[in-house]
Amino acid sequence: MQIRVKCSCGEGDCPEWAIVELQGVVEAQASVGDQLQNLEIGRLCRISSEENYTFTVGYHELSGTKVPLKKPMLVLKKSKVSDSDSPNSSRAELEVIGIIRHRILFKTRPKALISMPQK
Repeated sequence: MQIRVKCSCGEGDCPEWAIVELQGVVEAQASVGDQLQNLEIGRLCRISSEENYTFTVGYHELSGTKVPLKKPMLVLKKSKVSDSDSPNSSRAELEVIGIIRHRILFKTRPKALISMPQK
C-alpha cells in the first residue's frame, strides 16, 4: 500500500511544535469523563531565557528546560482521497502540518504553590 505525504507549507516554513514530557501521571477528574479534547490542564510559560519553562497545574508548579531532539519528527494529518480511476476506491494521504525539533522536559518534582487569600 502506498501512502503519499505532501507538504503545502513549503520547505522550512512548517509550524514548529514541541513535545511536553512529564514524569508521572496526569489524571483527569471523574467529572471530565471522556471529554479530553480542548481540555485546559495548566499554564505553560517561558521564563526570561528561551531554554527555561514553568508549567502550572492547579496548585503545583514544575520547572523544565528545552532540549533538542536527536531526530526531528513530523506531525501528520491523515485524509482519504478518492481515486479518479475508480469512484468506489480511496487511498490514504498524509499532510505535514508541523515539525517537532525540541521537547520541554520536566524531570523534577512539582513545587507546591500556596495562594494568597483574595481580598
